[in-house]
Amino acid sequence: MNKLPLEHHLANVSPIVMGCMGLGGGWDNNPIATAQIQQAHTVIDTCLEQGINLFDHADIYTLGKAEQVFGQVLAERGDLRQQIFIQSKCGIRIGNDDIVGQYDFSKNYILQQADSILARLNTDYIDCLLLHRPDCLMDIDEVAQALTELKNSGKVRFFGVSNMDRYQMEWLQSALDFPLVANQLELSLSKLDWLNQGVEVNVNTSPFASGTLQYCQQHKVQIQAWGCLSQGLFTGRDISQQSLSVQNTALYVAQLATLYQASKEAIVLAWLMRHPAGIQPVIGTTNPSRIAACVEATQIELSREEWYKLYVMARGQALP
Repeated sequence: MNKLPLEHHLANVSPIVMGCMGLGGGWDNNPIATAQIQQAHTVIDTCLEQGINLFDHADIYTLGKAEQVFGQVLAERGDLRQQIFIQSKCGIRIGNDDIVGQYDFSKNYILQQADSILARLNTDYIDCLLLHRPDCLMDIDEVAQALTELKNSGKVRFFGVSNMDRYQMEWLQSALDFPLVANQLELSLSKLDWLNQGVEVNVNTSPFASGTLQYCQQHKVQIQAWGCLSQGLFTGRDISQQSLSVQNTALYVAQLATLYQASKEAIVLAWLMRHPAGIQPVIGTTNPSRIAACVEATQIELSREEWYKLYVMARGQALP
């Protein structure tokens, strides 16, 4: 497996990221229960046993309780912080009825949220802070001031973005004296715009911004894939009412799992990780056995023929 771009900044970071959105209970204001703290202990221990050492958070996950329960574990285990990397995200403001109200990259809000994240996580620093979704009113000089202040204070080591295209990244990077090191995007066998925009040049118009993958590869930006397991679409969910292409893809995933003596989850993730961009899947399961099943992907390298067969099947149509 090729060296991950993020390893240039976080040495020995794991090829798979544990997404922590499922920690802390529901998206409500109920207090954290003892069982949820124990769940966080179990998830973290399982990840460490399986070689996962990067944990992905966001200030809005379960309305802050995901970070809070993780921070409780850190408070109870003083040596744990030095064994792991933590990244979090900010920039989405939850409005009325617990739905997204707006995006906010204003300097004061970024600084305020960074402090809140640190407090909830019971840590003095975040390894990487991502800007969660593009703010239509982003002032890059104001953002640069906030990020520079956080970096100089030691509160955040590195910065990245989430759900941004190459042009938004280039624009923001032009105001910074340090590199953006990661971009978290929705990539999976069921979300193929990132590939289709390349093979369909001069054929169709893809909603995925052309050149984003290439920009990240050129500048050693770590691409992280959220939604990478397509909510079980190809690994066991009931798909009897799904399209023929989904059913055929799931069948081929199962055949490859048998061939490689691995889990279906491993095949789906290995397909992403086969790409030369060095994609880092972000998994969200809190089930220990499924975490272990995902990690099997690190031992698989699909052939070019297997990779393309999965891609074309999932596309549901031949390549142009």
